[in-house]
Amino acid sequence: MLLRGFIVKNRTFSKILFFSVCSLGAVAATPGAVRAADPGVQISVLSSRPDMVSGGDALVQVDAPAGALIQLNGQDVTSTFHAGSGLVTGLKLGDNSLQVFTGGKAGGRPAAQVTLKNHPITGPLFSGPQEQPFACQTQDFRLPSGELLGPPIDANCSVKTIVTYVYKTIQTSLPADQAIGGMKPMLNLKKLPPDVAYTTTTTGLKVPYIVRIETGTINRGIYEFAVLSDPTKEPEPGPFAPPAAWNKRLLYSFGGGCVTGWYRQGVSIGLGSVVNDNVVGKGYAEVSSTLNVFGNNCNDLIASETAAMTKERFIKAYGKPAFTFSRGSSGGSYQQLQTAGNYPGVLDGIIPAATFPDINSTVQYLTDAQLLSNYFTKIGNGLTPEQKQAIGGVAQVASLYHGAIEGTRIDPVAYCPRQLAEDLRYDPKTNPKGVRCDAYDHAANVYGRDPATGFARRAIDNTGVQYGLAALNAGKISLTQFLDMNQDIGGLDNDDHFVPARTVADPDALHIAYQTGRVATGAGLSQVPIIDLRHLVPAGDLKAGGDHHLKFWSFALRDRLQKANGTLGNEVMLVARGDASKVDDFAIDQMDAWLTNLSKDNSKDPVMARITRARPADLTDACYTQTGERIAEPQVFGSGQCNTLYPAFPSPRMVAGSPMAIDVIKCQLKPIDMADYKVPVSDADKARLQAIFPGGVCDWSKPGVDQQNQKTWLSY
Repeated sequence: MLLRGFIVKNRTFSKILFFSVCSLGAVAATPGAVRAADPGVQISVLSSRPDMVSGGDALVQVDAPAGALIQLNGQDVTSTFHAGSGLVTGLKLGDNSLQVFTGGKAGGRPAAQVTLKNHPITGPLFSGPQEQPFACQTQDFRLPSGELLGPPIDANCSVKTIVTYVYKTIQTSLPADQAIGGMKPMLNLKKLPPDVAYTTTTTGLKVPYIVRIETGTINRGIYEFAVLSDPTKEPEPGPFAPPAAWNKRLLYSFGGGCVTGWYRQGVSIGLGSVVNDNVVGKGYAEVSSTLNVFGNNCNDLIASETAAMTKERFIKAYGKPAFTFSRGSSGGSYQQLQTAGNYPGVLDGIIPAATFPDINSTVQYLTDAQLLSNYFTKIGNGLTPEQKQAIGGVAQVASLYHGAIEGTRIDPVAYCPRQLAEDLRYDPKTNPKGVRCDAYDHAANVYGRDPATGFARRAIDNTGVQYGLAALNAGKISLTQFLDMNQDIGGLDNDDHFVPARTVADPDALHIAYQTGRVATGAGLSQVPIIDLRHLVPAGDLKAGGDHHLKFWSFALRDRLQKANGTLGNEVMLVARGDASKVDDFAIDQMDAWLTNLSKDNSKDPVMARITRARPADLTDACYTQTGERIAEPQVFGSGQCNTLYPAFPSPRMVAGSPMAIDVIKCQLKPIDMADYKVPVSDADKARLQAIFPGGVCDWSKPGVDQQNQKTWLSY
């Protein structure tokens, strides 16, 4: 049995939560959670799903006739509610019953009731048993005041919540000991500082540029909230008294990275700060957590859980936002796409940049880069640089070598964080039971462990893949070179070592990866607007030294959306070069407008129709020249003015025949068909092909082995 989520034998989930969340763009309510005997009485949990409450309290709206009685676990809490809203506190762990009785007294059947399932603020919420060991880093986290957060108060890396006020100064420069991201600590909360600057919000309010920052710990991560708030004029904010300058929009920032992202709390947050002029300075609230930086936590499940819990805490502190949208690059794109797809309702709109659709697809590309780079090194001058490029598909061979280095994120010893003691680390000879520092073992709650090895199951496979097939058919490599390469390319073992045999995915890992959303699907992303930013610095796929943030990934995402939904109505692609801050600001403004329009559409039309209709007229596919000129045209792989400026190149799997979606982990096989080869094939060559691919070659016209639709809101 896998950890609290999967029964491998029957390939079914032991606990699948089918509730959906009422949110912008979502259709379904929360079936089975709220039960009303009287249709005139309604209970709405505003801060989270009823079954996903954390921290012992929940913000609740009760619509009932005057004089109604509200009870929590049999105790009268009516006085907690004002104008129908109340912050219900004192929840016990597990199930809590909130009931509404009309007529002013309890007894008989309640007019409405809901079960609030409360989880610890330290987690987990749905990610399963928490990873151990886990290094606390609160003592190294720097507060906005410049002071350190201090040592943890428990084994879950918790601290007491701290509120800090900082302000933007009119001074053009500050001494190093006073500058905190261009802000100064506000020491006297009863009087405006004489050097305070002013800012104008998106609602037109001109207010002192004073920011309230809350720092604390949730789910073992360090979180921060930032919002404009003037303590000299308004009381302590709360869910029923939010700061006057807040525009009621919440932006969640996700940070990038991956390697070293395990077994630690981390000290970096969001995009480096939650006080950004283009966000908080305009009246938005911005939030993030150290566990939403993939360089601290390279696990999309924990990232989604942390985002859900952190957003819940924000709502209970400031009230429910009109909507929540997000941004983040690279590792931040994974988190947005997989959170929006796997846990709908947490995010209402997303702005991924340097996009990767999901971790598993990226890992598969990086393993291909490892195998090709190893083969190219082995044969020396057996292939020209141009031939290697044709086989890899990418714009330059350097990107394959770069990807090979990044690929070692599945090496259990290469990227252990320094916070993990040496004697705890896995070593195949001296410590085979030690902690393995890799993306799959970090996600063992999802994939489960192979009982034979104790290692996490892996969803990586290259069986039947004909590397370089398009290069062969284009006449760029010879048949002998094609056969030699596919004969000797080999695979990778569980320790990321090269082996002669091809890599074979664990059969249960295939099912798990698809069903749990470890492979992002267009269907899972059908209910959110998406602005895909592709920042190409300085020359896109031709970046000196190579890169793995390649343009084809945006088209892979787009192909998945088109395949699943039959439309790209909920997605826009913007491509920019150089300083893209203006494009970032444009994306934030346009996502705000998109979601604002969507919130006003009360029709019962399908979600995609409403999202498509709500998209602002000025928000279309476009690219920007280095001087900032905008070229508005559909972004198409391989054609158009934008592709001339910023060309897109295929991946190794695409050269091998994969569709652009690159969403097949293990291909279905077909018998070798000579019609697939545009060069003469002798009988001896046919024999070699049969020997290299005894089970057949990939049939890319079919779905992958065990490929299926994902399920949402799963617990493990």
